[in-house]
Amino acid sequence: MKFLIHIMRAYPARTLITLAALLVAGIVAGVSLTALLPVLNLATDPQTAGDDNVLVRALRAIGLTPTLGVLLWVLVIGMALKSLITLFANRHVGYTVAQIATDLRLNLLRALLEARWDYYVHQPVGALSNSMATEAARAANAYLDGSRTVALLIETLVYVAVAMMVSWQATLVALGFASLIVLGFGRLVRTSKRAGSRQTQLLRSLIGRMTDTLQSVKALKAMGLSKRANLVLEGETGQLNKALRREVFSREALSSLYEPVIIGFTALGLFVAVSRFAVPLASILVLIILLVRVMAALGKVQRYYQKMVIDESAYWSMTATIERAEQARETSRGGLSPGFEHAIELERVSLAFGDTPVLRDLSLTLPAGAFTTIIGPSGSGKTTIIDILTGLLEPGSGRVLVDGLDLSQCDIGQWRSMIGYVPQETLLLHDTIEHNITLGDPQLGPADTERALREAGAWDFVSAMPERIQSIVGERGGKLSGGQRQRLCIARALVRQPKLLILDEATSALDPDSEAAICETLENLRGRITILAISHQTGLAAVADRVLRLEAGALLDSPATDLIAGAP
Repeated sequence: MKFLIHIMRAYPARTLITLAALLVAGIVAGVSLTALLPVLNLATDPQTAGDDNVLVRALRAIGLTPTLGVLLWVLVIGMALKSLITLFANRHVGYTVAQIATDLRLNLLRALLEARWDYYVHQPVGALSNSMATEAARAANAYLDGSRTVALLIETLVYVAVAMMVSWQATLVALGFASLIVLGFGRLVRTSKRAGSRQTQLLRSLIGRMTDTLQSVKALKAMGLSKRANLVLEGETGQLNKALRREVFSREALSSLYEPVIIGFTALGLFVAVSRFAVPLASILVLIILLVRVMAALGKVQRYYQKMVIDESAYWSMTATIERAEQARETSRGGLSPGFEHAIELERVSLAFGDTPVLRDLSLTLPAGAFTTIIGPSGSGKTTIIDILTGLLEPGSGRVLVDGLDLSQCDIGQWRSMIGYVPQETLLLHDTIEHNITLGDPQLGPADTERALREAGAWDFVSAMPERIQSIVGERGGKLSGGQRQRLCIARALVRQPKLLILDEATSALDPDSEAAICETLENLRGRITILAISHQTGLAAVADRVLRLEAGALLDSPATDLIAGAP
């Protein structure tokens, strides 16, 4: 029950309210059921209701005569009250189930967004998506089944208590048989738990692979490799099917076998009660009702517990993912507010990945308002400079200064809010143009979107579309050309009016005409915003104020024209 204890500690108030309601409902049901014995006594002998009955004595203590009508009213009112209290408890459980799924998703989302950049490099996107979707839902369902298990246990204990008052000997015999049954079916529960854990592992792997495959589906189809990718997915899907079949078999076996076995042992217990302990007929009838309820409740307890252990592995998997992301949280830097009016400086910055040096004692100044392009071969450290400037990576040695203020002492969130970033890959959502520009920021409206589109040189083709900024761009922007997609990415970077615009190989996948159009757009922004472009292409170098060449992590000191001519 480690899972339930963990949830109870996380939600103590909700747990106490639920348990209290279930306990009260069980007690009310038990009290009402105690009316059964005097009702049967009155039916067989109208002169007596059984003076030794707790309920009969209680009714007489408050001045009520335990007639058949009164006892039936007690029974009906008690069961109705029990149903109302159970409804309240179940509603509370339902709210808690929804809250658990919501909290798990929000905790994962916060942890992921606060994690260091190097954490994401090692995480399959599909596995994280699986945590957000299936694992959160399965974890919440595990709590629901666990709550039902606890509710039925409370109800069972109440029925046992009432049965003990009728005949403790017969009840103990029946409980002994019930214990043997529960132990006997325990193997099926353990099989289900293993199958559930296997499902969690396979779903995480399968959805991760499927996400990667779909992201590369165009290239796979173009090269005729889609069938090969399908074979890999089919293999894991087959393993998942085997795990599901084991779960189904163990669950259905428990459900199907429990009833006949429980009826047989209940009959045996009642036979012992009648033949050995000479229990009266009225008491036997009440015992039949109570013990059948006890046995049925125990069967449900085991089935709900079985369902809980099938899904609880998803909870542990998701909490482990959250903990790993939290451990990779970005370290808190200083709280100073940066201002970018003069220059950004990299002062003798060095960085290595393991034993491989990437930047070597590099010093660089980016004047405010200037358009600087850095060129160089792949692996020379160009993108690493961007990652350091945006605070995604911290230099191994050296400093980054913004108007003379060390970036390590600044509020990194405020600094990043001053940056517009355009990646090499055009990352567009399957949504409207407006949403792709604003990303749902409520502080940005249609006017901001139009301004950014005009600054990015994208307004002409957007305004010509039937639904303008409400047009859907398709999956990954598939309805647009490469140049149009890149202009939308530039508009997204400009919509918040940043002070620094960074382009990381933003024109590398464009044809010469599209690249020339992007260069013209950037020329129009010259002087109004500081621009840093990383590029293999000569186009961005030709329109820049300054061109720097990076090789093996060091800047070369050469005239701009020579650098452009020598660009790869």
